[in-house]
Parts: sequence; C-alpha cells; structure tokens
Amino acid sequence: MVEFPALNGQSVSYAVLQFPPQTLLPPHTRPDAAGLLFLLDGSLKVGLIDTKNNLYTNKLQAGDMFVFPKGLIHYQYNSHHQTPATAIAAFGSASARAVAVPSSVFTSGIGDVILAKSFKTDVDTIKKIKAGLTTS
Repeated sequence: MVEFPALNGQSVSYAVLQFPPQTLLPPHTRPDAAGLLFLLDGSLKVGLIDTKNNLYTNKLQAGDMFVFPKGLIHYQYNSHHQTPATAIAAFGSASARAVAVPSSVFTSGIGDVILAKSFKTDVDTIKKIKAGLTTS
C-alpha cells in the first residue's frame, strides 16, 4: 500500500510477479481472495483444481489473463529454459495471503505414519519430502 496508497481501504491488492526460467510457484490457495493474473511477457503454464477435483490448465502468452477463484488450489510455472516471465496479479482482498499446499501438509507436524498412509507411500519417502521442504 505504500507504493499505491489509493488502494487503502478498497479491499484490493496487487503484486508484480517475476518468474525466472524454470520457476514454479508451487500449488497454493488464497482463502481470502480471488486473483486475476495478467501476463506481461514470457509464457506461463497455469493450473487450478476445482471443487470436484478437476484439473484445468492453460498456457498463457504475453497479453493473456487467467482468473483464480477464491480458495481453489492453483499454480504457475515458467517452463521455458531461457526466457523469464513477468505478470501482474490483482487480488480481491487487501491481504491476499497464500497458503502453500506442500509446506502446509508436510511441515505442519502431522505424523510421518499418518502422511505415509494418506499418500499411500512409506515413511522414508515422507521424510525425504520433508527434508526437501525444510528451510535452512
């Protein structure tokens, strides 16, 4: 709000997103806001999962827009090996917090056995996933 004080009190916010080559904004949700993504340059693969567990994907080019409904899991990925992508995101909330799915599940304190059974895998695999999400 410091950069654009006209948004104060309007229940909207925005962000400029820069995606270097091969960058993924992992699956996440915004429980407080819908989002509108406008791609300025480059290309992005985007996807969202609806409430019936259907995956919808699209490849955006510069000038394209995509809407992410409030509360749905979604992601953005710059799959290009050399070209960055830049987007503007607008949100229907002054504080459009993101809740990352991987860290919410694997760093929340849920026991390894419960996670292994939930994902139909073994505890060693869960430990490897957790290790990859641990920040130093």
